[in-house]
Amino acid sequence: MELANMISVPMSLNAVVRLKVADAIWEGGSNAPLSPTEILAKISGSEGGGGAGGGDAENLQRILRMLTSYDVFAEHIVDDGPQRRYSLTEVGKTLVTDKNGLSYGSYILQHHQDALMSAWTMVDEAVNDSSTEPFAKANGEPAYNYYGKKPEMNNLMLNAMSGVSVPFMKAILESYNGFQGVKTLVDVGGSGGDCLKMILEKHQSIQLGINFDLPEVVEKAPKIPRINHIGGDMFKYVPKGNAIFMKWVLTTWTDDECKQIMKSCYNALPKKGKLIACEPVLPHHTDDSKRTRALLEGDIFVMTIYRAKGKHRTEDEYRQLGRSAGFADCRGFYIDHFFTVLEFHKL
Repeated sequence: MELANMISVPMSLNAVVRLKVADAIWEGGSNAPLSPTEILAKISGSEGGGGAGGGDAENLQRILRMLTSYDVFAEHIVDDGPQRRYSLTEVGKTLVTDKNGLSYGSYILQHHQDALMSAWTMVDEAVNDSSTEPFAKANGEPAYNYYGKKPEMNNLMLNAMSGVSVPFMKAILESYNGFQGVKTLVDVGGSGGDCLKMILEKHQSIQLGINFDLPEVVEKAPKIPRINHIGGDMFKYVPKGNAIFMKWVLTTWTDDECKQIMKSCYNALPKKGKLIACEPVLPHHTDDSKRTRALLEGDIFVMTIYRAKGKHRTEDEYRQLGRSAGFADCRGFYIDHFFTVLEFHKL
């Protein structure tokens, strides 16, 4: 019954993001427990809110109670009375909009747009015919082509990626020291150069950063000190550097395509150079931990939305791909709940 009704969880999460519940509770860091009525009053009084006095407090409470059972909110009941108040847990705090307008909220909204939702009724088609992903079957073209024609969807996706990337990059920069000694760092698929900028700010010894992405992407990238923006095709070549960085790139490509990308990286590196790839890495054994579930759920998302044969992989599967491209070995650093840093070394 829980599995059959599981759609209630993401759609309720989508609802509280759209309603800006987390921002109402957080209110600059107070995180004071609020009743549903108080939350609605704050939402109604904020910019873009639902208008004075709008909203059904009882229905909001039903949503908050359910998400409390998934550790998004903490419930506070005084003396076993009928009044329930809610504050944010550590999970719930990830939905709070920061000073740059970022949070995990955009990632949730991006996942639940109509075009993506229509693909989920066709997951079985990824089994029946894996030549085309369910998104393309439902919408007539691949996801990235579809996004490119709809600026609002594309902007939401970019905001979603930034909202996820910033916390992860902070975790990398606190726990991973593999950028030490690097003089020229190439970021493959670096978009506007935000992640590369964070790396260079942390590691002042890096003399040059090269942000490498499609020409139409880098032409919109802002000027950033010590960073050159270069447009091109990673399947044909990658700019030279003594280390190459990429994040969430390989998981959306097939094995053969990953080999091509990694071969381009191998050819661009000198001896003793390395490829630093940040990807979701599956455990070898399946269990019911939150981490394993998140990784396996993300794998089905890739299969359904982006590529039927794009996938999350185990560390050993990445090691084999690396060897096929010429790399000597692969070493994994498990520093984040979802992403793993993989180092591929060229002898």
